[in-house]
Amino acid sequence: MIDERTALTHYLDAQRRSALAIVDGLSNANSKVSVVPSGWTVSSLLVHLEGAEEYWFEHVLAGLSDASPPFNADPVNRYREQIIESNRIVASFALHAVPIGTVPPEMAHEITSTRDVILHMIEETARHLGHLDIARELLDGSTGLGPH
Repeated sequence: MIDERTALTHYLDAQRRSALAIVDGLSNANSKVSVVPSGWTVSSLLVHLEGAEEYWFEHVLAGLSDASPPFNADPVNRYREQIIESNRIVASFALHAVPIGTVPPEMAHEITSTRDVILHMIEETARHLGHLDIARELLDGSTGLGPH
């Protein structure tokens, strides 16, 4: 039987791999084109995912004030680099550990442990995979990308 930490990190990594697979091969020019009324682009969505990882794992879980690596202008590589840092941080906390940083007040009742932060990031990443899927299809017709 698989332990809970392995299961949680497996599902988070699967969501991350899907996001990266969906954008793989998309031209830099197309990644900056908005195909939705809100104006977001594939690049801006990757920046959002990277920022969410940084916020939840570095600031909320680890309590680091400014742990950002030097700026990388390539959103795909920024996201990959952040995944590595997020995984390093998660590995250093027990699943039941209380976050060191400040949990947003509106989420204080549901984010009380490392486990909760990981679950939140699974949810956050998964909710945006559909956005990436439809953007990629509208940009260049590619469909069915990613492992899931």
